[in-house]
Amino acid sequence: MHKELRVAAYAVCVRDDRVLLARLVEKNGTRPWTLPGGGMDHGEDPYDTVIREAEEETGYTVEPLALLGVDSVRRTYARRLGPAADFQGLRLVYEVGVTGGELRHETDGSTDLAAWHPLDEVSALDRVGLVDVGLKLWRDRPAAGRVTGIPEYPERAGASQTPERPECPETSGK
Repeated sequence: MHKELRVAAYAVCVRDDRVLLARLVEKNGTRPWTLPGGGMDHGEDPYDTVIREAEEETGYTVEPLALLGVDSVRRTYARRLGPAADFQGLRLVYEVGVTGGELRHETDGSTDLAAWHPLDEVSALDRVGLVDVGLKLWRDRPAAGRVTGIPEYPERAGASQTPERPECPETSGK
């Protein structure tokens, strides 16, 4: 089995009891909300990754304020060529603050909308599990920087049941 590791950095940005989210554009047509962020370029520092990705997906310039934690996901997916892939995603989650820019939507990227959502309405959104992980890290600030017990795909009416981007080089622009 082909093994893949993807390291990514994501932003939890909360102000006035609202969280900034970006909406993914999935190949299967679903559009779940996620935290702004994405894959680290080779040689890039994850601190710089979260700044770059947040600006690309939301239009805002952000400053990382704290490393909230690290989340790891693992899944198997079929590749177009060759054996199936054993994929592991290592996701660094930062608390960030907006320092400049204006809200805008990404064009020709992995997301199509950016928006502020009231914290008390997030549970009703079609979202990927990373949103729940990020908000739990932000609320609880666990000393070990890790949360458990959150399903990767929220199971409720209207929620996306598809993985948050296959996160493989063949399908991901990040």
